[in-house]
Amino acid sequence: MFKPWRQEIGVDLGTATVLIYVKGRGVVLREPSVIALSTITNEVKAVGDAAYHMLGRTPGTIQAVRPMRDGVIADYELTEKMLKEFIRKAQTGMGRFFKPHIIVCVPSGVTGVEKRAVLQATREVNSSRAYLIEEPLAAAIGAGVDIGEPTGSLIVDIGGGTTDIAVISLGGIVVSESLRIAGNEFDEAIIRYIRQKENLLVGERTAEEVKMRVGAALVKNPEDIRSIEVRGRDLINGLPKTIQINTEDTVTALAEPLGKIADGVKRVLENSPPELVSDIIDRGVIMTGGGSLLKNFDEMLRQVTGIPVVVAENAVDCVAEGTGMALDMLHVLDLDDDKTLRR
Repeated sequence: MFKPWRQEIGVDLGTATVLIYVKGRGVVLREPSVIALSTITNEVKAVGDAAYHMLGRTPGTIQAVRPMRDGVIADYELTEKMLKEFIRKAQTGMGRFFKPHIIVCVPSGVTGVEKRAVLQATREVNSSRAYLIEEPLAAAIGAGVDIGEPTGSLIVDIGGGTTDIAVISLGGIVVSESLRIAGNEFDEAIIRYIRQKENLLVGERTAEEVKMRVGAALVKNPEDIRSIEVRGRDLINGLPKTIQINTEDTVTALAEPLGKIADGVKRVLENSPPELVSDIIDRGVIMTGGGSLLKNFDEMLRQVTGIPVVVAENAVDCVAEGTGMALDMLHVLDLDDDKTLRR
């Protein structure tokens, strides 16, 4: 019997970045979760990279915003518009006759209302079927873990808005915890630290650059210490000011949010069945997501838990790739239409 060809698309709808995986092509789009629109006509001016460069620099007639917050939809209309534009970009040069099957990942702690909002936004982009999968499962699949085995795996997925920690076995999540602490909170912690220490106000883009270039969870040796020039507005006289921030500053600034993530990992381990904990001790903790790339974060978790920690090779793309690959794993995951994939 003839089966019409269809597109299968996986969407990592993140707070900071949207990644789109197309079956047979891999990750075809990776852009910031930002949309810019006219405050007068409500017309979309830009999405993704172009809109990101407008953050903090727009006139009164244009507004650049992040419609996702803490891993879920904060503004439904803007998210729908942004997602439509990204899907359109991802389908460039591809046939659009058949409606695609789209699977979107969500944090493990989302509410029923939040799930319905994501599904509704996905249906509105002209999909034939919409599915949800929880981020830890998608991350595990993308990292190459055989989730169908009766063996425990601990995944720590650190995105832009949420950190998802889960023990996975037999194709399902056994124990999990979702924290609203991740890459964006790291940026805010750096902003607060610079403001308190130097009386200097910097923007989120500057804080993100500091995190990526000199940020670290801990300093293992003197070679780890680097510095960066930071510019902002002096809160005392209101004038521009330039200072130097080094790696040790970021370790201090990030101590609180990183400590909360480490505590979350310990809680998940404490609530896990002893047989699965034994498996995790043998196999180690797997870190995924852009936040896992923070220098020496894996070493910090190893010191806290006493368990080996490894960062996935494709840490940033794990969730997107695993989301797309999930459609080929129905026999393991028991994927149902318009339902969250979780046993």
